[in-house]
Amino acid sequence: MLSVLIPTFNERANIEACLDSVSWADEIVVVDSRSNDGTRALATEFGARVVNFNWNGRLPKKKNWALENVRWKNEWVLILDADERITLELAEAIKSALKGPNVDGYFINRRFMFMGKWLRHCGYSPSWNLRLFRHLRGRYEDLHPGDTGSGDNEIHEHLVLKGKAGYLSQEMLHFAYPDIFTWMDKHNRYSNWEAAVELGGLQREANYIGGRLALKRRLRTWSRGLPFRPTLRFLFSYVLKRGFLDGYEGYVFCRLLAVYELLSALKAYELRSQGLVARPGGSLPDPRRSSERAQVPICWRR
Repeated sequence: MLSVLIPTFNERANIEACLDSVSWADEIVVVDSRSNDGTRALATEFGARVVNFNWNGRLPKKKNWALENVRWKNEWVLILDADERITLELAEAIKSALKGPNVDGYFINRRFMFMGKWLRHCGYSPSWNLRLFRHLRGRYEDLHPGDTGSGDNEIHEHLVLKGKAGYLSQEMLHFAYPDIFTWMDKHNRYSNWEAAVELGGLQREANYIGGRLALKRRLRTWSRGLPFRPTLRFLFSYVLKRGFLDGYEGYVFCRLLAVYELLSALKAYELRSQGLVARPGGSLPDPRRSSERAQVPICWRR
């Protein structure tokens, strides 16, 4: 009835609990990017099918590649990150929905956990994601043609469904950031993606996404031109979205969002000051490699 796709890279700390939360599914496929921490062995021991993914730095990224190339046993696929969990209530809601679906996909809301607390505000609740769908009718959007230094997995890209979507009432749990180190480590990479898209990646923010998401995309594009972006991001999340109601954890999270905005803006400025313009198949210089700080790679032009 249902196949589950779990993209991984060094997810030893998360993979067992994630797999256990979908043990009721009749197919689990872990698409792994050469993990070296035992993730693959744990997934195999659990009974999941492990598929290797070797990224060439261009499109497609991991999830779209899996949707195109894995031989799926079932028509319906649930995409689940390793730091997410399907509750028993949501599992029952999924089983019930798939008995006689009259849509092509379902949005699922996520409870966003930060420093051990569910953040009910800060702009992260509700957090609807299209994760359950007929796999032939859904693909993730392509917002940048090459390697931005943010990884090989779709993070900020949204799934575009060719068909009608519904909503499930039950929620999944999202344990994305157990501590501040993890948050900073991930968002340092994510800000590379933000800067690349701001500088002229394939920004397809237009109407094909539709509805509330399209509006959010347009507002995000517009906000990149505002002054004092980090301060505005903090005020938006902490005041307008009432992050202050989440207590200390909410304050820390909103401050970190301001840091993320600062990193994204500074990295975009840095690339812009170098005269870098993206072209298809291009990649951003990787700041971890000193040789790439000294010269512009051939896949970019001035």
